[in-house]
Amino acid sequence: MLTERGWAFSGIAIALLILWVALGEIEFLAGGALLAAGLALSMLQTRFGLPEVAVTRRLSPTLVHEGDEAAVDSTVSNLGRRSLVNAEFTDDVGELGSAVFQIGRLPAKTTADAGYRIVCRPRGVYQVGPATIRVTDPLGFASTEQMLDSADRLIVYPEVEDLTGFPITRGKDPAMQASRPEFSQNGGEDFFTLRQYERGDDLRFVHWPSSARKDTLMIKQMETPWQSRALVLFDLRKSAYESSDHFEKGVRGAASVVRHLARSGFDADLWAGGAQTIGVDSYSAVMERLAVVDVEEELDLRAVASRMRQTGRGGALVLVTGIADHELLEVHRLLARDYRSTIVMAATDTSPTALHSLQRAGALTVAVSPDDSWANAWATLTNRQWLGTSAG
Repeated sequence: MLTERGWAFSGIAIALLILWVALGEIEFLAGGALLAAGLALSMLQTRFGLPEVAVTRRLSPTLVHEGDEAAVDSTVSNLGRRSLVNAEFTDDVGELGSAVFQIGRLPAKTTADAGYRIVCRPRGVYQVGPATIRVTDPLGFASTEQMLDSADRLIVYPEVEDLTGFPITRGKDPAMQASRPEFSQNGGEDFFTLRQYERGDDLRFVHWPSSARKDTLMIKQMETPWQSRALVLFDLRKSAYESSDHFEKGVRGAASVVRHLARSGFDADLWAGGAQTIGVDSYSAVMERLAVVDVEEELDLRAVASRMRQTGRGGALVLVTGIADHELLEVHRLLARDYRSTIVMAATDTSPTALHSLQRAGALTVAVSPDDSWANAWATLTNRQWLGTSAG
């Protein structure tokens, strides 16, 4: 196709031919014909001289958090028998922008390296490429473009904050408390404690020496300790958030607590939309879900909580929300029997009455505005609990 320069010169050629017809001057005919021939040759050269090019791309790192930078190193290989001249290499990265490189001359069977950096904001999943090669003839009259079959995936995780410490949580036995998780593998069979037999228990786990000593059946507790389990429930109701900034703060809060639990050995799950929860042992899957999560216009959070009662495994409950309301309070009441400890992380600038009701119901609450820090609020919560426990 013709470039802007090519269209300009084609207009000049037509004007010269018109002047030749009108005035009969042979110079106008010669000039118009010469330009027309040059344009035709340029178009033929670019049309039948398609480059044989391949591009390989390396992203480092492939998984980044919002606000980080990713480096992209590309190698352009000229596979043809002729030199590649006057070429322009363009790499698109979705909404994050494009990188453009000029290749003056690339001999046959050789390669050229190009690199650029991407500021990864906002969160999401982006396609890097496919690259486009644009070759222009030496006169700049015509060009041809070729899309290369090469694309990569860039996942931008939500921004996270480093949380420290754990609120004191209650275990399955109400007399048991813990301020740190018991480390064990998901679904592990490590011996934990003894408890009295309950109807329906597997008799294979009866601990006969203790049963004889106590004169009652005692069962070996062969499961992950209660206090090292957790469920992070992310409220996606659009009505719960004052603005998109508040929702993004909620996303970052969910991502921060998920990473904190994963690093600390919790057997935890995340619900952030969909029919199923995702275990934090699949950390990349959890973060990818949070990378693309969005608010939902119509979401019955109580129905979600009912499903969690059927499939959940108890432990600590972390509710990430915006403005706490009575529906969230009902969710807490539904799950309180199975999840003995509840932490509510609210991304809001208001102090709704439902948040106070949650506190009276035994939930621990932290509330931050979009400009505040989850890490500071979390640390204040844990420190306040420790001080309260020491004073008691």
